[in-house]
Amino acid sequence: MSVNQQAHAGPPYGQPQPGYQGYQQPAYGGQPLPGVPQSQYGAYNGPMPGYQQPVPPQGYFPSLGFPSKGSPVSLNSDTSSLAPNFIGSLRAPPTSGAPPPASGASLPSGHLAYSQFGHGDVQNGIPASAAPMQRPPASQPFLPGSAPTPVSQTATFQQYGPPPASVQQLSNHMAGMTIGSTTASAPPPAGLGYGPSTSVPPVSGSFSATGSGLYTPYTASQGPSPTSVSQGLPLAQPLFPGQPMSTQRLPTQVPGFVPPPSSAGIGPSSYPPSTGAPRPPTMPGPPLPGQTVAGPPTSQPNHVSSPPPPSTMSGPHPGPPMSGLHGPPPPTHPPQPGYQMQQNGSFGQVRSPQPNYGGAYPGTPNYGSQPGPPPPPKRLDPDSIPSPIQVIEDDRSNRGSEPFVTGVRGQVPPLVTTNFLVKDQGNASPRYIRCTSYNIPCTSDMAKQSQVPLAAVIKPLATLPPEETLPYLVDHGESGPVRCNRCKAYMCPFMQFIEGGRRFQCCFCSCVTEVPPHYFQHLDHTGKRVDFYDRPELSLGSYEFLATVDYCKNNKFPSPPAFIFMIDVSYNAVKSGLVRLICEELKSLLDYLPREGNMEESAIRVGFVTYNKVLHFYNVKSSLAQPQMMVVSDVADMFVPLLDGFLVNVNESRTVIASLLDQIPEMFADTRETETVFAPVIQAGLEALKAAECAGKLFIFHTSLPIAEAPGKLKNRDDKKLINTDKEKTLFQPQTSFYNNLAKDCVAQGCCVDLFLFPNQYLDVATLGVVTYQTGGSIYKYAYFQLETDQDRFLNDLRRDVQKEVGFDAVMRVRTSTGIRATDFFGAFYMSNTTDVEMAGLDCDKTITVEFKHDDKLSEDSGALLQCALLYTSCAGQRRLRIHNLSLNCCTQLADLYRNCETDTLINYLAKYAYRGVLSSPVKTVRDALINQCAQILACYRKNCASPSSAGQLILPECMKLLPVYLNCVLKSDVLQPGPEVTTDDRAYIRQLVTSMDVAETNVFFYPRLLPLTKADVDSDSLPAAIRNSEERLSKGDIYLLENGLNIFVWVGVNVQQGLIQNLFGVSSFGQISSALSTLPVLENPFSKKVRSIVDMLQVQRSRYMKLIIVKQEDKLEMLFKHFLVEDKSLSGGASYVDFLCHMHKEIRQLLS
Repeated sequence: MSVNQQAHAGPPYGQPQPGYQGYQQPAYGGQPLPGVPQSQYGAYNGPMPGYQQPVPPQGYFPSLGFPSKGSPVSLNSDTSSLAPNFIGSLRAPPTSGAPPPASGASLPSGHLAYSQFGHGDVQNGIPASAAPMQRPPASQPFLPGSAPTPVSQTATFQQYGPPPASVQQLSNHMAGMTIGSTTASAPPPAGLGYGPSTSVPPVSGSFSATGSGLYTPYTASQGPSPTSVSQGLPLAQPLFPGQPMSTQRLPTQVPGFVPPPSSAGIGPSSYPPSTGAPRPPTMPGPPLPGQTVAGPPTSQPNHVSSPPPPSTMSGPHPGPPMSGLHGPPPPTHPPQPGYQMQQNGSFGQVRSPQPNYGGAYPGTPNYGSQPGPPPPPKRLDPDSIPSPIQVIEDDRSNRGSEPFVTGVRGQVPPLVTTNFLVKDQGNASPRYIRCTSYNIPCTSDMAKQSQVPLAAVIKPLATLPPEETLPYLVDHGESGPVRCNRCKAYMCPFMQFIEGGRRFQCCFCSCVTEVPPHYFQHLDHTGKRVDFYDRPELSLGSYEFLATVDYCKNNKFPSPPAFIFMIDVSYNAVKSGLVRLICEELKSLLDYLPREGNMEESAIRVGFVTYNKVLHFYNVKSSLAQPQMMVVSDVADMFVPLLDGFLVNVNESRTVIASLLDQIPEMFADTRETETVFAPVIQAGLEALKAAECAGKLFIFHTSLPIAEAPGKLKNRDDKKLINTDKEKTLFQPQTSFYNNLAKDCVAQGCCVDLFLFPNQYLDVATLGVVTYQTGGSIYKYAYFQLETDQDRFLNDLRRDVQKEVGFDAVMRVRTSTGIRATDFFGAFYMSNTTDVEMAGLDCDKTITVEFKHDDKLSEDSGALLQCALLYTSCAGQRRLRIHNLSLNCCTQLADLYRNCETDTLINYLAKYAYRGVLSSPVKTVRDALINQCAQILACYRKNCASPSSAGQLILPECMKLLPVYLNCVLKSDVLQPGPEVTTDDRAYIRQLVTSMDVAETNVFFYPRLLPLTKADVDSDSLPAAIRNSEERLSKGDIYLLENGLNIFVWVGVNVQQGLIQNLFGVSSFGQISSALSTLPVLENPFSKKVRSIVDMLQVQRSRYMKLIIVKQEDKLEMLFKHFLVEDKSLSGGASYVDFLCHMHKEIRQLLS
């Protein structure tokens, strides 16, 4: 083990553990290796005070949560070409001519040294002492150029050796390992391998901190390198029994070790350059707790100046994980802030905060030698595994400042969590299209081998920030847009003009088409048209065409759409105050209907219906003095009793509408009718739109299961006993096909349905949501609606829903260049054939996810192209075509595929794929399939792209290092693993919601954002740095905010200072804070203003208004809050991140063996 490794991951209790099957296990039974010195320190006296932990049964590896068959992973990163964490025979016998080992620690020749103890003897921390241990000789200078001297191995630095074959050799690589990418390193020298034979001989006592948990950065130019995690072991532990380590992540200086140069957090890079330069002499003596050993940096070909992610292992992994560096040592780099791995074992309530972290990782035991009570179980240090927060921060600092220019093919955009500007130069903005990979395999065999799904998440009407230009509208007059004769692709920047500009060759199907005379233009000397920059369709990735009458239904231009408000006036709706609230809001909201850019008023007409067991239509014609009500009680055969006066212009009928909205709450104030109908309500809206010959949207406000006698009547079929059985899938399926047929009719008419649900009990969202879902509408759900707490959220949602940009009667088709084709679609829409996605309505928040499969070979030269064409009617009744084009690279090397993936998009696709899977398969089957697919993706990378290294390491591609943590969040979500408090309706609601979410929404939904409010700078506009989603990161003296796109939790620790409580809540003590608050009180002090501005800022970013929930520590609501701390174990049985990473590693190893 490397010196920098401050602790040795032995088996939990020193009993030998079974080896991994399939790996040869050298005979290290229980005997110590010959020549290994014993510790001079006494036995370890038990775990740190206050952290005693129960001892798990033998053979159980606590950090895994699984029986200890496989050893946990090593997380180290490597670049795809070199021997990353080569843990093979790292340590060969000393070369002849090398000086003899200093303290008898060298291994017998021919031995692959494992950790310096035999299995039975493996210790955590300091080895048990038998013979007194020698101190390393006094500091010796380096002699550049001489062969590496074998090092005297004090017990604190264990030797490193071959792949951990059994749990206890749990790769101690972790400790001394860098999680970074491998460098191109030479094969390990025959000597002790602390440096290349040409470089300085390390002297005992001064070892390079090759890893000691620091992350090595990688260069952008080299492309991200993989990450590998040597797992399973505590990252650095205190070296003296019973002595707590400093809580700091940074080691302190101790005689005998060169401390890292800067306390700002060092990367391996902050060591002196060691290409033969002498190293500072060091003093003898084992390192003290909390301190790291320093030495020459490892070679780092891929260097980026911005800090690499702390727990995200980016960057070259310097040589073998276990710290022997081979290969020329690297150049030095500036210190990297905050990336050392945190020392495991620094616990106690007070933890010093690290950048972006809530402080040291509490709760892991300290390790020590055998005698004495068995040490408590060790586990992987959470700070040593990839951290989402760090990856997000790094991307922000690396890519947030420059605009993303879309001119280059196959560029991977910045993450969705990064704020960046887009300059369209020929490819659609990532706000419109994001792909799972921007470099796709040339053959289907390669795609099958990698198992990486090729998919695009398309948001055709996405809202752009004010600084970016909306797509230009191009009008080609009566002839309409220029298209390819054969495949009908629309003119775009990738079309090739030939024969002096008289014809063009299609970039999708290669067919040659005549250029229409009115469109002809000469070419310049490069073959480009001279009007290239004047025409959006030739120079931009996204633009719109004005559609001609040929693109319209029945060959006539459409009328402007209509909005129909349909209000449930049954007893529950009236009694809760909902009916009055809706009517009051509509009076003012109708002035804000969507309108085209420069129009003075909206062209949208409105109509009103109320219903319980029967339907009431209202005539609000402008010539009437009072509105007229017409009742249709024959719900079995729905018709609209009036044509003229039902759909009206708001301005013309303003007084009549106002009078109606005042009267509705009074008319039904004394109702006793509790039963409702539902399907006839949709039928009524549909018939009204048909009669008016227009498309439109129904806004339905509904409160209860429709049990009244009528078409679409439902029964209560909720049954928790079906969970985890083969029949569980029925809970997600509609209970009758009636609604599917109704949805089909709605789509044909362009009738989109938005549903606002206010249930007090089971409502069957799985069935009621069918029409909404298939027409491209939205569902909003307010369970146990109460005026005082839910009014704000409902009104904000309603306002946004009514005002947002929406296209009606939409059809979308995705064309691809030869070699791939769109085969599968996910989202809120209807499909009557295999190519056209039909939506009665499509708003600016909805996405359609498209999966592609190969149907031929692709070529690296020409790449692959996608063109998404959306035909829709604007809110003014204009028929338009919106076009988005995207060019991707193609590769023959798997490494190129893995270097250009986008994990957030991949997770978005996998979640949607799984959420569709629950309709037809048992949930367990769906979960297993997800785990298996991800294991195959990572195993393929490990086998084909990572340099050879021990099976004990988990090696993750750089851009997929967050795949395990995010996948675990999907697996633990309410749809796939519900807790006892999650209702069937909640699961159906979430399932439908996620299916049309964009990548930014799934990102925060599955891995919520957690902000320490007490760290917020009241004088700046910025948000405080986020921290990881784990209870260990929370401090009792702080206030935190957690948001996931649906809820905002404000968690208040029991020890928060009274002044802060007074400033934020306006009460004098923790006990007086009310959990019933739904908004923060408006108080005139900087802290209150800052927190409210943060909440407002987050609300604006999300498509729904999030519910604010105040959670006091140790209060009953805390269980709900903890459900969102997704790195921890969940009550419903979901694994913690650490456990899941170990499980994934086991799955990958099984696939590889």
